Amino acid sequence: MDQIEKLDLVTLVINTTKNVFDTMLSMELEQPDSVSELPPDGNRIVGSVSFAGKVVGSINIHASYEFAHIITAAMLGMDLDEIEGDEEVEDVVGEITNMIGGDLKSRFCDIGLDCHLSLPSITTGTDFKTESRGWKRHDKIFFCSQEHIAFVELFVKPGK
Repeated sequence: MDQIEKLDLVTLVINTTKNVFDTMLSMELEQPDSVSELPPDGNRIVGSVSFAGKVVGSINIHASYEFAHIITAAMLGMDLDEIEGDEEVEDVVGEITNMIGGDLKSRFCDIGLDCHLSLPSITTGTDFKTESRGWKRHDKIFFCSQEHIAFVELFVKPGK
């Protein structure tokens, strides 16, 4: 069994994501009973950070643009109509992604899997998919809040 398998990655991602939303946004996340994807219509946003080192991979946070606006308003202590543009939304989603990825990076480093974390990147649009192949682990963890669905996608494998 390799070092990656020693971590319960799904539980770590669930706990970290719930903690970040609770602490930074005062939002409670739940896990829905069954969901396979985000609703296909409308604008979506994906925040991503990558790992490089003894662990290689990425963590992606997918949300509807509407939910991303709610997250942004909560983090910045604003009303929805006070959000001035996409830049604020993208910055907040990037920061949330960075916090969740940073906690996971720390867990990897704690067990000797030293790695680095990239800066967050953001993808937005209405018609795109994220795909990745060749990973030892690929987990997709769904969350809901205020009737909105989001999910965290984790791709990891041993690095060099």
